[in-house]
Amino acid sequence: MSTATHSLPRTIGAHAVLLTYTVIALFPVILVIMNSFKSRAGIFGAPLTPPTPKTFDLIGYATVFGQGDFLHYFQNSLVVTVASLFFVLLFGAMAGFALSEYRFRGNTMMGLYLALGIMIPIRLGTVAILQLMVATGLVNTLTALILVYTAQGLPLAIFILSEFMKQVSDDLKNAGRIDGLSEYTIFFRLVLPLVRPSMATVAVFTMIPIWNDLWFPLILAPSEETKTVTLGAQLFLGQFVTNWNAILAALSLAILPVLILYVIFSRQLIRGITSGAVK
Repeated sequence: MSTATHSLPRTIGAHAVLLTYTVIALFPVILVIMNSFKSRAGIFGAPLTPPTPKTFDLIGYATVFGQGDFLHYFQNSLVVTVASLFFVLLFGAMAGFALSEYRFRGNTMMGLYLALGIMIPIRLGTVAILQLMVATGLVNTLTALILVYTAQGLPLAIFILSEFMKQVSDDLKNAGRIDGLSEYTIFFRLVLPLVRPSMATVAVFTMIPIWNDLWFPLILAPSEETKTVTLGAQLFLGQFVTNWNAILAALSLAILPVLILYVIFSRQLIRGITSGAVK
């Protein structure tokens, strides 16, 4: 019997396991989206079944777009998330390159200092951050959220990217210097393309906490003009009554950007996570 015949059952088994894990991971997402197209009676009467002609209802989406300015909230979240990701990846990659490429006194301590943000939650400094934003006049602005989320994402980005950049060949960088390339050109044209999987990994793991965060939007930017999707969804949560149709519809719409980002960067994400694990 050939080697291909022996490997066929293992391949089928691996695919079956992967499919099982995918179904388990996506089940809550599918459940939320499925129930967002039901009436209230359908949600509580048969939450695990798809919408039927009897239970199908778009009242949740009508409420979301009718009460409040959900499209504006969505735009605010998109602006904050994209801008924060840009600065986290740019500054994180530059700091990671400096730590991995240049040897100087205090290099290790500097790396440890920059990585402290992974161990110390930024929310512990909420009061000081709020006082700083009030003093600088940045309360109820998207700039305040972008600054906070950039600071929140940088420690992990620097930690991951610096480790990946250590694996970039020194011969390649030295060849660029011999050809007269500047350090910035070496960084942007030689190093960054080689660490794209790690950049995608950092982008995905940085985006999700920013997009889903309720704490800082509630404290720093609670006005109608600066509300994010997560904060805007709280309109449908009452002390005594909760509009579950609207909540599920808002959550379904909020899930879309995360799913789109995952689809776009899934291959790079898997490469970034598994890089170095298999030789």
